[in-house]
Amino acid sequence: MGAGATVQRENTCFTVRSPRAESVLLCLFDGDGEQRHAMVREGDNWTCTLPGDLSGTRYGYRAAGVYAPELGLWFDPSKLLVDPCAVALDARFVQDPRLGEYGVDTTPQVPKAIVPARLPVVRKRRRPFPRGGLIYEANVRGLTRLHPDIPEGLRGTVAALAHPAIIAHLRKLRVNAVELMPLIAWIDERHLPPLGLTNAWGYNPVVPMALDPGLCPGGVAELREAVAVLHAAGIAVILDMVLNHTGESDVLGGTLSLRGLDNATYAHGPHGELINDTGTGNTLDFANPAVRRLALDTLRHFVHHCGIDGFRFDLATVLARGPGFDGDAPFFAELAADPVLADCLLIAEPWDVGPGGYQLGRFPPGWLEWNDRFRDDVRRFWRGDGELGALATRMAGSSDLFGKDCRSVNFLAAHDGFTLADTVAYSQRHNLANGEGGRDGHGENFSWNNGIEGPSDDPDVRARRAADLRALLGTLFASTGTIMLTAGDEFGRSQRGNNNAYCQDNAIGWIDWTDRDTALEDYVAGLAARRARRLAGLADFPEGGAWVEPDGQAMQAADWENPSGDGFDWVPPDNSDAPGRRIRRHERQAGFS
Repeated sequence: MGAGATVQRENTCFTVRSPRAESVLLCLFDGDGEQRHAMVREGDNWTCTLPGDLSGTRYGYRAAGVYAPELGLWFDPSKLLVDPCAVALDARFVQDPRLGEYGVDTTPQVPKAIVPARLPVVRKRRRPFPRGGLIYEANVRGLTRLHPDIPEGLRGTVAALAHPAIIAHLRKLRVNAVELMPLIAWIDERHLPPLGLTNAWGYNPVVPMALDPGLCPGGVAELREAVAVLHAAGIAVILDMVLNHTGESDVLGGTLSLRGLDNATYAHGPHGELINDTGTGNTLDFANPAVRRLALDTLRHFVHHCGIDGFRFDLATVLARGPGFDGDAPFFAELAADPVLADCLLIAEPWDVGPGGYQLGRFPPGWLEWNDRFRDDVRRFWRGDGELGALATRMAGSSDLFGKDCRSVNFLAAHDGFTLADTVAYSQRHNLANGEGGRDGHGENFSWNNGIEGPSDDPDVRARRAADLRALLGTLFASTGTIMLTAGDEFGRSQRGNNNAYCQDNAIGWIDWTDRDTALEDYVAGLAARRARRLAGLADFPEGGAWVEPDGQAMQAADWENPSGDGFDWVPPDNSDAPGRRIRRHERQAGFS
């Protein structure tokens, strides 16, 4: 895809890929002034070499050529374009209608890339991640924005991750790795600004290597230093990467980078229409070698210069589309053969919204996969309408999905969906604050409210919810496979029933550290300590574990359905239209039925 801007001895070289452009200009900015330099074509790339060390200089590109969106050509020299290989920006992206208007100069609206100084290479030293380890998923801003022990100026930034209060909390929970939700500079979806909302999660990036200046104002150095502190505490760092689409969105979106340089990097149908396997308006085409090269360069950058240990891939099915999913896709092979990346921890979100997009259990050996079947089967079991056999299969490593290769990431809740506390307090999503009439977010969450929707002062309801949370968490920590806990679920974080808080950069999405359930937090810490001892002693299920009868015969799912012996009673329906449910016998005896 091109090498971006690099300082080489006494010169600075700029390279950008734009195979179908007729000309490309390098634009340098000094204050409000703009200097333009013609670039020279070299195959599919355009280059320009200028004398001197230009590190710190702001720059962008303009590409001229045919403007015919119906043919996939979006060249418009009035549009300032961000280098797809930029590693630093001078400002955050801001949504503006002019970004999508042909012939309108967007210099004031578009962030400028910054020529990086020569970045130091972090000595390669992987954090050991044990089989069955604990991953802690966190939105950096949401995790730290309200923490009372963190100085106000650090709250909401990557640097706050290195604060002793955060490190102490992670160590208390025996966290083996933090999985950081996207740190890459993103742009709001077009419908959010008119609603007075902003994207709080970052799953709408524009270029894949540039850290968001608001979230990580110190750039690469800030991330590298935070990673070093986490490493010193024995905690690995995983980045959540969005390589499946960019914030340029559908045909009504802005021209910010790839669209104006090489729109062929996006997947198109036979009649030129954008393929939307991501639900965001566009999808990057991983059948295109240039896209794979940009993705691999991005991953190497974060390993080399920030010390990152692994990656979680959002909507990872896209990485193997060409256009259909292929478990032997070129990207997987290239990643496995890369000497820098081959030993990284790799985690797939094994689905997208395109045809045949659900591919749980079909990623290559060595990859871990988010297992939503664990979440759903465990929730349904403790709600009372699930199957004991399904629970047993999930707890033993989901061999029906992964065979003997236990690659499951077991989780009960993630950033997308109800928090764990809301799972036992809300039967329906409550997303009106998102401005979409409550229609967004998952409709089926396998949740329950224990008799009252939302917060309750009823002691019986609160006791049921507390018992349910402990049962759910106990199941997670007793399970075979890697486990994942989303930040705040260890002490009862609520989003007020909002199961799609991507646009709630406010108290709904921020973690309240002052009102946390410390008893639940201590319970989780105890679970984590016992799990750590068990893993250290290897007293775990074997890979691909299964339950067996006393005579050694493998148990079948039907063998578990024993209502008289599993500690449950059957509660008949209240009326002919309502389902019956199972209830834990000790709860019924306590009057919880």
